[in-house]
Amino acid sequence: MNKIETIKAEKDGLDVLEDIHRYARTGWESITPDDAERLKWHGVFLRKPTPGYFMMRVRLTNGIASTDQVRALTEATRRFGRDILDITTRQQVELRWITIEAVPEVFEMLASAGLCSLQTGMDNIRNVVGCPLAGLTPGELFDASAVAREYTALFVGNREFTNLPRKFNVTITGCRDNCTHAESQDIALVPATADGVAGFNVLVGGKMGSGGYRVASDLDVFVEPDEAAALCAAITLIFRDFGLREARSKARLAFLLEERGEGWLRATLEERLGRTLARAGRDERSDGQADHIGVQSQKQDGLSSVGLLVPVGRIKVGQLEEAARLADEYGSGELRFTTAQSLIIPDVSTDRLPQLLAEPLLLELSAAPSPFMRGVVACTGTDFCKLALIDTKTRAVAIARQLEERARNGHESVRVHWSGCPAGCGNHEVADIGLEGKRIRHNGEVVEAVDIYVGGSSGPNGRKGRRVLEDVPCDDLVSVLERLVKHGEAVAAG
Repeated sequence: MNKIETIKAEKDGLDVLEDIHRYARTGWESITPDDAERLKWHGVFLRKPTPGYFMMRVRLTNGIASTDQVRALTEATRRFGRDILDITTRQQVELRWITIEAVPEVFEMLASAGLCSLQTGMDNIRNVVGCPLAGLTPGELFDASAVAREYTALFVGNREFTNLPRKFNVTITGCRDNCTHAESQDIALVPATADGVAGFNVLVGGKMGSGGYRVASDLDVFVEPDEAAALCAAITLIFRDFGLREARSKARLAFLLEERGEGWLRATLEERLGRTLARAGRDERSDGQADHIGVQSQKQDGLSSVGLLVPVGRIKVGQLEEAARLADEYGSGELRFTTAQSLIIPDVSTDRLPQLLAEPLLLELSAAPSPFMRGVVACTGTDFCKLALIDTKTRAVAIARQLEERARNGHESVRVHWSGCPAGCGNHEVADIGLEGKRIRHNGEVVEAVDIYVGGSSGPNGRKGRRVLEDVPCDDLVSVLERLVKHGEAVAAG
């Protein structure tokens, strides 16, 4: 077995909670290497670039949070961290600069707000993502957020699901507008109809990293919403029981499917569920991709959502607190987080939109961003990730700003995604332009550089980006990207 399998065999990750309280008394340097891995089952991550400080990743199913929950996050950060939080591509929030001594109290603060950080790292089902405008957008077949919550309730804190071969990514969405990168998920439930009934078609085996983007396969299954959570759980447990465990680079569901095939998975699933599964229905997805930024009319009369761009997902405590205040004053006391690392204030009365759009916060978090800022997504990068090879977030914002200055008019939004290493946490291979970080020797020095991919997409015709340039020094990126952006239609088509 590999090292992580040995660690899991010795102690379940959920069993490290008592040790966390002990380490809070004895200090971070007393944490054993094995327990440093187990802490991730509780969403606590020791970051190599910041010795002695931890990141805590908080689960927000479907990206939906009340303003009280948001204030719990900002209060914990203000008291125990520093001035920033990060919104992730899985609709979660990461707290930074937390000491081990503070972790037990942060747990209490999260629990009091109905939040938790359980199983947000390592070999677990990660945050279940869904359309951030579930229940609100006219572009949905139906509201699937209840299914995401039902599935989440099945596995969080449940030891049946805490020893998977590797991480497991799931999206459950009824949105037609392809806002969750379904094709890169281990399981994707996407909107479909069969005999006039609304439900999901099931896609399986998508992934990023570990050999690159694999577009999820159609399992040829249609499932109605009331049976969908149980079906997802059954697929997850099949992965637990049959997934490859020898080499972690081959431990994703995609590799099990390459070995055994989608037909085997379907047959095994029917055997476990004890019934024949319906064949796939009519795919109800559109051809486009939405980010839900800006003002959008909701299906509820007289209400709109306002999507605010958070550049590369990094937000200051004061900004998030102010967003919560605005959601209370103008909306319904709720904020929603997107897979593009931004946030949405829903349920704004149409007659109050001018007042909201005139609020000072919207000068910082724009509802009408430039096409260069709108499509930027970036992973953590070398700021906090031990795997990253380049600075992603700072560079991504700086380069987007430079592109704004160089070409102000005539461009549609171009999605530029940054991943600091081949793990692909920035989803670079599903973007119009994807950047994969690396280090190269250039003019006698080791410098930060990228490989450049073009033409990636998700949706019913999802495709993997094509690598067109290698070893481009980051200092040369502005001019290179400017030329690529000028050929936006060709880039989008790959």
